[in-house]
Amino acid sequence: MTNPDIIIAPVITEKSASNAEAGIYTFKVVKTATKTQIKNAIEKCFDVHVEKINTLVTKPKDKRVGKYTGKTKTYKKAIVSLKQGETIEF
Repeated sequence: MTNPDIIIAPVITEKSASNAEAGIYTFKVVKTATKTQIKNAIEKCFDVHVEKINTLVTKPKDKRVGKYTGKTKTYKKAIVSLKQGETIEF
């Protein structure tokens, strides 16, 4: 797995936007990726230094459209803390 294949997309929500001001960014990543692989991918793709990574796998939520019920998809989320003073531009 190459570095660009590990990062799927940034997660853009109100909470992640407020964390970005503090140097903490959130990304959707491949479920099989390890913290070391995620760190290397982010450092190479965005040319920054990663200080800390937290990962979690989201849980499916029940959704309903009319009489049909289903669940949302799950994905792995990586919360990445950068060294002081570094930023990522999207």
